[in-house]
Amino acid sequence: MTRYFMKRVAMMAVAMFLIILLTFAIMHAVPGGPFTGEKKLSAEIEAAMNEKYHLNDPLSLQFVDYLKGVVRGDFGPSYKYPGKTVNEFIADGFPVSAKLGGITIVFVLLAALPMGICAAVKNGKWQDMLVMAFATVGVTIPSFVIASLLIYFFAFKLGLLPTYGIESWKGYILPVIALGGYDISYIARLMRSSLLEVMGQDYIRTARAKGLSEFSVITKHALRNALIPVITVLGPIIANLMTGSFVVEKIFAIPGLGVHFVNSVSQRDYTTIMGVTIFYATFLMVMTMVVDVFYCLIDPRIKYD
Repeated sequence: MTRYFMKRVAMMAVAMFLIILLTFAIMHAVPGGPFTGEKKLSAEIEAAMNEKYHLNDPLSLQFVDYLKGVVRGDFGPSYKYPGKTVNEFIADGFPVSAKLGGITIVFVLLAALPMGICAAVKNGKWQDMLVMAFATVGVTIPSFVIASLLIYFFAFKLGLLPTYGIESWKGYILPVIALGGYDISYIARLMRSSLLEVMGQDYIRTARAKGLSEFSVITKHALRNALIPVITVLGPIIANLMTGSFVVEKIFAIPGLGVHFVNSVSQRDYTTIMGVTIFYATFLMVMTMVVDVFYCLIDPRIKYD
């Protein structure tokens, strides 16, 4: 196990280097710079700003300097917000996104798993068709459309919930539903198909032949193996939700990590784009490794050499 995780850490380091290199190259290949905008600066001021942030240095030197900062955990200063660093943006935005994402993950699991199990157990019946119809609609409608519809009906028409902010518990309801709509549908479909496949295995027929109740067959024998595909996709889903949804956070005016990323892209704030991208990639890789650990807990037959 230790040897396996050492290999994974080495692979993560290589992948992270390639992500940093690719992101750095793409940003500097785009015409313009962080100080190019609608309000054009004078040549003297722009030259002074470029000199201050070492943007006149060769790209290879800029990349090496940035890489040294990343190794130290320093993502550098923001080009657009003097006095603010990228680390401060992440420290301010990530807890907000993580709290919203954590609530959404709980909501998704509590809704999707029972739906998928019900659809598999009632395969071909009206319960199955109802769940599949909901799941089909959920995976085809984008989150920003769901968010707009929720705001229109529950905020403007009924006046029950706020349209922006998360100052109270009511403020979480609409963003959580908008964020979790797609994932509920996806996991419910995956849970259904996985459980149906497991229910057709020989050991399930043997358990039924022994006289076990259907509830015992599902909970004690089928469910554990059926959860493995769900666990596989759960790592990236958790990473996506907890690092912030760019669109949903923008719609509901939530000051999370996603908003900082959107603003940095529109303003060409190189260091913020790089910092948030690296943070997201690292979080995603860590969650993928955590998923591997859960494989062993769910199915002892899985071993890592």
